[in-house]
Amino acid sequence: MIIIINKKRIFVTVVVCIIIFATIFFAFFNFRTEYVFSVPNSKYTVVVDAGHGGIDGGCVGSTTGVFESELNLAYAYNLAKQLQNMNISVVLTRTDSNGLYETGVSNLKRSDMKKRREIIENVSPDLIVSLHMNSYSLKSCQGAQAFYKKGNECGEMLATYVQTQMYNMLGNAKKTAQVGDYYLVTCTDIPSVLVECGFLSNVEEELLLQKKSYQDKVCYAILCGVVEFLNEKTILNEELL
Repeated sequence: MIIIINKKRIFVTVVVCIIIFATIFFAFFNFRTEYVFSVPNSKYTVVVDAGHGGIDGGCVGSTTGVFESELNLAYAYNLAKQLQNMNISVVLTRTDSNGLYETGVSNLKRSDMKKRREIIENVSPDLIVSLHMNSYSLKSCQGAQAFYKKGNECGEMLATYVQTQMYNMLGNAKKTAQVGDYYLVTCTDIPSVLVECGFLSNVEEELLLQKKSYQDKVCYAILCGVVEFLNEKTILNEELL
């Protein structure tokens, strides 16, 4: 028996198979992204912002050389998963190591911040948590610190709840939340908190911040503060009805 091979038909078949495989792959990838951070019929939505990214690595660890941007993203994913487990939907402003700035612009930082603000405005979340790492010339400085927008009572309440939880759980965290002139908390009236999770300039804390067990602890403290705030917000809204 003689088999005639139709090269054109084989080529078409291969192309079709590749298209089908690519479609299934991307559909699966998108499904997983939505599954991890979106909760059907969720009552609340939180924007979790991983500070810095791309060419803006933020501060750098004094001994290990770890970049702040790298840790911020790890903490953002950790917090997002913990929030999702509490039936809270999450939107991440940054999902990989890249910055959010546009190419070819003269001011990358301004472009990056503008994009983060656009994400927040499009989502209209119940609150915003921006995650960062701190650094200071005095190497002994340590401890997590929450910041809020001056004059924003809900933002202050959110930051106070988060700071109290960190103070109780982490031991070395600051005692009280502080006013902070940071773009992510001042660019909107939505309750927002910027959390400096610790000091990369402090040798002991730099190593601690890179441990998964400590990341879990910090994010859990933030989660508890967020849940406290949302419960209080719900009670206040019900009283106004």
